[in-house]
Amino acid sequence: MQTAVIYIGAALAEIAGCFAFWAWLRMSKSAWWLVPGCTSLVLFAWLLTRADTSDAGRAYAAYGGIYITSALVWLWWAEGVRPDRWDLGGAFLCLLGAGLIFFGPHRA
Repeated sequence: MQTAVIYIGAALAEIAGCFAFWAWLRMSKSAWWLVPGCTSLVLFAWLLTRADTSDAGRAYAAYGGIYITSALVWLWWAEGVRPDRWDLGGAFLCLLGAGLIFFGPHRA
């Protein structure tokens, strides 16, 4: 449960940080957007180190499903674009894969 909360927090931090760069480069926002953007990306990286796994690659791989789902939530809430059935189906498959990676019986 704690790892799920960490992954959700990391996803929000990563999306917010990347969106700050998007806003600066693609939406002609002020370069000041980069200050909270960089801070958010540092928070994202720090949060991923808190995940309950000893393997960095596995932590990042399992996080991927959470990130994809969170990006679609961002698309809907922040950008006003409602995900379609293909988006939702893809997110479901990614979460299924993330669950297999995270909960699967791995060799030590």
